[in-house]
Amino acid sequence: MLFRLGELFSGPGGLAYGAIHADIGNKDFKIIHSWANDYDLSTCETYRYNICPSNPESVICCDVHDLDISKNTLTDIDALAFGFPCNDFSTVGEQKGFNGTYGPLYSYGIKVLNLFKPKWFLAENVSGLSSANKGTAFPKILSDLYNAGYRIYPHLYKFEEYGIPQARHRIIIVGIRKDLPFEFKPPSTKPYKNCDISVRTALNVPPISSNAFNNELPLTTARVKKRLSYIKPGQNAFNADIPPELQLKVKGAKISQIYRRLDPNKPSYTVTGSGGGGTHIYHYEELRSLTNRERARLQTFPDNYRFIGSKESIRRQIGMAVPCKGAKIIFEAILKTFAQINYDSIPCNIKFDNNK
Repeated sequence: MLFRLGELFSGPGGLAYGAIHADIGNKDFKIIHSWANDYDLSTCETYRYNICPSNPESVICCDVHDLDISKNTLTDIDALAFGFPCNDFSTVGEQKGFNGTYGPLYSYGIKVLNLFKPKWFLAENVSGLSSANKGTAFPKILSDLYNAGYRIYPHLYKFEEYGIPQARHRIIIVGIRKDLPFEFKPPSTKPYKNCDISVRTALNVPPISSNAFNNELPLTTARVKKRLSYIKPGQNAFNADIPPELQLKVKGAKISQIYRRLDPNKPSYTVTGSGGGGTHIYHYEELRSLTNRERARLQTFPDNYRFIGSKESIRRQIGMAVPCKGAKIIFEAILKTFAQINYDSIPCNIKFDNNK
């Protein structure tokens, strides 16, 4: 069964890479790229270069508000993926939810579901989604997805439990069309219990080639280097013993990610795509922030995955992505569900009544 995949808010292709590389040992069940949409030009160029170089016109670069969601513009699909923007649902920030600019954007996914009625979908957002709008946004989103004609299976995935070298927690909702006789279950974490997910291994095994894409060393001032010299691996600018002249004079700020150096023996903290000074993720040994290639390693992009754009644009692209290997694991579980292949699974940790 071949699943033609459409994507909204596609980002640089983390979900897409996981989808098209999903392999369950049965060539009759696979996912292929059909079309994608994102608003950012550099992000779209990255997606085209890596996911669909022979079909660049299949990536429609425009604001989703301006996207013509019709069969005149978009080809038929069997599956939909949409990591709708998380800015207004994140626990870092004001968490405006539906009252923000980005909160209502999930509704464009609903429009695609209603029009194309794909066999299944995968929607992704931050863990803060469950508490946005005083807890009212998430049930509304789940109900809208259910009412579009899908049984839904929401689950909070902790990607470090799936062999990803990063503590990244995301709500992923898998939906299967109600007329189809398949029930999805999240894949078990047991196969990944003994994985080495340390930062040291992720960044060094194998070594990053000297001519790897996007591996330019960041510029680091002498003052920042001196500050970092007092911060031990795992510490940040607020819990390290830093001389007064190098301490940050930020009133009321105690954010743990500020000038936080990685612990080489643990997975990374969450890779983000934005933020000012001190938020760039700092090496455990060298007095600098990570290169974009190192950040991509933590997001499990292969080293031949080339990001296009300025350094800051690439940082943002990497931070917004879903880890490729994590996406692949979930897509493979979906394929096994449709192929009726048994796999180790766990119950959804977010409850929803599909029998109402």
